[in-house]
Amino acid sequence: MGAGGWNWNDAWIFVSAVIAERLERDRALHAALPVSGATLADLLAAADFLHHSVPSRDDLQESVRRLAGAGLITVEDDIIEVAPAGEQLWRTRPFSGLSSAVMTLQAQLNRGAQPGWTDWTLDEAAYTAAVREYSLRLADGR
Repeated sequence: MGAGGWNWNDAWIFVSAVIAERLERDRALHAALPVSGATLADLLAAADFLHHSVPSRDDLQESVRRLAGAGLITVEDDIIEVAPAGEQLWRTRPFSGLSSAVMTLQAQLNRGAQPGWTDWTLDEAAYTAAVREYSLRLADGR
């Protein structure tokens, strides 16, 4: 746990949410579709891209609860969006590139807001479905 109460997983999930949401927004804009947030499968894909692993259900649930409770992301019907406070945090971070973005964001989080808490629950079926969807994307080369 960091000095301000945030841990590495929190920063990993936050950076993954930023990446996933931006990719989804770009996809929607190019296809002239309504813009929505990132799905759990999108988030898992971004997390795997950043750290070459998929977060466990418990780790993902814990970090989403902490980030959403602090007002940095929102989650509704398993759609995750970066909240205005999260956008501000992302835009004002010291630029470090993606290779060190998680560590930079953890330091930034620990200098700012304390982790919050919300009672969002990621049930096993939703997590399994998201992992399956992400696995299918990998198999299809997407």
